[in-house]
Amino acid sequence: MNAAPVVAAVDGSDDSLRALEWALDAAGRRAAPLRVVHVRQYAAWGQTDVLVAGPPDAGGDDVLDEVRDLLRDRADPAAVEYVAQEGVPGAVLPELGAEAQLLVLGSRGRGGFASLLLGSNSLAAARDAECPVVVVPRPGREVHGTGPDEPGPRVVVGLHADSPDEAMLAFAFAEAALRGARVQVIAAYPWPVQTWSAPGQLVAPLADQETIEHETLALAAGFLTPHRERHPDLRADVQALPGDAAGHLVAASRDADLVVVGRHRRRMLAPARMMGSVTQAVLLHAASPVAVVPPAPPEE
Repeated sequence: MNAAPVVAAVDGSDDSLRALEWALDAAGRRAAPLRVVHVRQYAAWGQTDVLVAGPPDAGGDDVLDEVRDLLRDRADPAAVEYVAQEGVPGAVLPELGAEAQLLVLGSRGRGGFASLLLGSNSLAAARDAECPVVVVPRPGREVHGTGPDEPGPRVVVGLHADSPDEAMLAFAFAEAALRGARVQVIAAYPWPVQTWSAPGQLVAPLADQETIEHETLALAAGFLTPHRERHPDLRADVQALPGDAAGHLVAASRDADLVVVGRHRRRMLAPARMMGSVTQAVLLHAASPVAVVPPAPPEE
């Protein structure tokens, strides 16, 4: 197992305590240590007239004391580390991923507007952290569309047949293996396909929908072959669905254990980290926890 910790970011809110529960379970499945971190935003070093020496004292943190009481009889004290940090959470939280195998947060913290579906700190961590980030939503989110075709644990993963993300697929299969779950792969393809020949004139697509669906399934099967070989005991079902990828993933999130999505790879003309519209929509609306997986480093 990976010796790197599973990191849970807490701030005392109900959202962060739900994320803590998810992180505790994830650490147990991985036989990994759990690191509980509270980022104190209004720290003494942020005041111009105060000089602070040495690291912050985790023993005097009310939020971490609350978590200690919560976990006292539920976790091995030697396997849980409590860390208080000071700074701007949106900047500090992504940095926690440098030493973690997984970073877990609630969809919102104590700050911000009550109507927000996703807090700025969770968004920053999902976009910028070097490790996979799991965002745990509030319970009761309603999703529309067709529900799961059969009961049982599921890990849902989106597959872009034109540019598959190997890191995302590997994470989804590994997580399903840890949970004894099946993998539900959703490969969305654009339909209807519209081609412009002249201003105001549309040309019918060269291939019909059945052909495009068949080609999408064939491509997906090829991309999944190495992952199926690494996990021969896992069941992986592939669906090729037309149209809105985000909508299909959100619909599949009902009663799922996890939905896995990816992040855009950095490009020469767009060097900043980007999540993409599908990932952001899934984070905003999925009923299940969502894992955002950074892309694998490019090969030399």
